[in-house]
Amino acid sequence: MNLNITGHHLDVTPAIRAYIHTKMSRVVRHFDHVIDTQVFLSLEPLKHRAELTLHIRGKDIHCEASEDNLYAAIDLLVDKVDRKVLQHKSRTQDHHHVSVKRQIFEAA
Repeated sequence: MNLNITGHHLDVTPAIRAYIHTKMSRVVRHFDHVIDTQVFLSLEPLKHRAELTLHIRGKDIHCEASEDNLYAAIDLLVDKVDRKVLQHKSRTQDHHHVSVKRQIFEAA
């Protein structure tokens, strides 16, 4: 997984980078088909904003969050992305349905 972290009016320190890596490991644990991830952090007056675009096969997932604290914004962002990834995973899972012919064959 490629993880690109950029900051607008904000220096991305190694501590912030490590924090995002540890939080994103939770998303990768649920769904490991992530191709590329772009995180955009910005500092606006009195609030911090975090945006994330997750490129997976067949879909791009985009989430954003804003809080008073940067770490709180990152936590909220990863929670949103995790929910969306689990939702996408449940939609794309192969649901095997037993065909009518097989039901009749097994019943006999």
